[in-house]
Amino acid sequence: MWSQVYNPFGSAVLSTVAAAIPVVTLLVLIASGKVQAHWAALLALAVALAVAIVAFTMPPGLAVRAALFGALTGFFPIGWIILNVIFLYRLTVEKGWFEIMQHSIGGITNDRRLQLLLIAFCFGAFFEGASGFGTPVAVTGAVLMGLGFSPLAAAGLSLIANTAPVAYGALGAPIAGLAAATGLDPFKLGAMVGRQLPFFSILVPFWLIWAFAGFRGMIQIWPAILVSGATFAITQFLMSNFHGPTLVDIVASMVSMACLIGFLKVWQPSVVWTSTALRVRDESASTMPPPSAAPVAAEQRERVVQAWIPWLILSIFAFVWGTVTFKSWANGLFAPNFPIEGLHNLAQKVPPIVAKPAPEGAVFGFTFLSYTGTGILLAAIVAGLYMRFSPLALVRAYGQTLWVVRYSLITICGMLALGTLTRYSGIDATLGLAFAGTGFLYPFFGALLGWLGVALTGSDTASNVLFGGLQRITSEQLGLSPILMSAANSSGGVMGKMIDAQSIVVASTATGWFGHEGSILRFVFGHSIVLACLVGILIMLQAYVWPFTAMVVQ
Repeated sequence: MWSQVYNPFGSAVLSTVAAAIPVVTLLVLIASGKVQAHWAALLALAVALAVAIVAFTMPPGLAVRAALFGALTGFFPIGWIILNVIFLYRLTVEKGWFEIMQHSIGGITNDRRLQLLLIAFCFGAFFEGASGFGTPVAVTGAVLMGLGFSPLAAAGLSLIANTAPVAYGALGAPIAGLAAATGLDPFKLGAMVGRQLPFFSILVPFWLIWAFAGFRGMIQIWPAILVSGATFAITQFLMSNFHGPTLVDIVASMVSMACLIGFLKVWQPSVVWTSTALRVRDESASTMPPPSAAPVAAEQRERVVQAWIPWLILSIFAFVWGTVTFKSWANGLFAPNFPIEGLHNLAQKVPPIVAKPAPEGAVFGFTFLSYTGTGILLAAIVAGLYMRFSPLALVRAYGQTLWVVRYSLITICGMLALGTLTRYSGIDATLGLAFAGTGFLYPFFGALLGWLGVALTGSDTASNVLFGGLQRITSEQLGLSPILMSAANSSGGVMGKMIDAQSIVVASTATGWFGHEGSILRFVFGHSIVLACLVGILIMLQAYVWPFTAMVVQ
């Protein structure tokens, strides 16, 4: 048994700097644009191994096994989702049905800003609620590219839009993880998050359109933005506070989409925005496919319905695969667990990260049947057969997809290897303790701790599991509400989703803009920081200032 060391140099500052080296290395390499993402991930992993072994005294065998365990969990389930979503997308493109779907969206509105609201915000929130784990960015990025958006716009805007729904993603998995880590009531935690994120569910659609079209372009369609954001926010609050955390995103996204489409039947902007390039320097705009001018009326209604069926099939499978009932049934059929020899229960968390020493388990649950990616693969096969692909043609197309996304899969595995190593070595806990030592300002930095957790792990669920216990312990020591600060971890975490390395790789893969992960990171990084700080300010108000303090769940 090896116990984690959180202050190996006897100086909180030096230890924190050492802990930050792997993450900073990764971000700098990606942002430079001079190192391909898969090499950046592998180089940062090598740096993390050196820091964990030399500085944090982790036994080399434990460190290597932790990295290999992370790489395995990188492919299952994250890489498995991406591979199969791109497979379905390529099938619809090859058949020509994706182009028909593009025309049908144009039939709702030709305005690119409104298309962005429908696809990136509303449609993406549905997939976040149903499955999470990279699915919404993969789907919306591919759809926006098909609609003619530039690669940078499709990737970056999909990432910005996939923020406010994240805390309730995969049928409330982040809240369930938070409850397990803190021992607090999941309904109360979900309700508290539902008194934080609705503010940002209104703000994010405005932010999204501002990032795309500039302030003037945003103001021109403010009524539609308000309809989509407000209906989502109100439903998000009501579902989380009076029903529970499981169906929040699914119901909110459907209500928001229905209200926005209904509103667009009676209102259209006076100026139609047809450009698909960002209102910033867009190095990908020259490769932008020309937007289709054909109106939806030119397509037969039957063909339009037919073109949407593959995505309807995907939605149904994603929803079913996300339910607890199905997961329990599937895992009852086949779900072998493989303890990682030489790692399982051999690394131990110690106070103040936990109340008492606790070993870190390392069990790979091969829940293949219940993986969201497996549901997506079956959806793609069913859709492919519906599109009249032969079984041999499907196998051939799958092999081609695997070749196309090979570097992205390597990158995702490398990212998860890095994140898992930081968890088992205690590197991430050292960074977390730096945030926890901020005293009166802790509510602000507690939200940023959640942001850091998602940026490191790529998952709000993982961040909640990682830092949830620390949030509860620290808040109780400072006389703050543990419900408030535990929820702040999840609410702040959602803003880190757009900069975590695996999400950026998913976005670049979905848009086919390989090798430009640095450009995507540079575009979204500032948005992520500012939005996370705004969450921190809200948490400060809820901690200390009336009437915001009255919003805290007791």
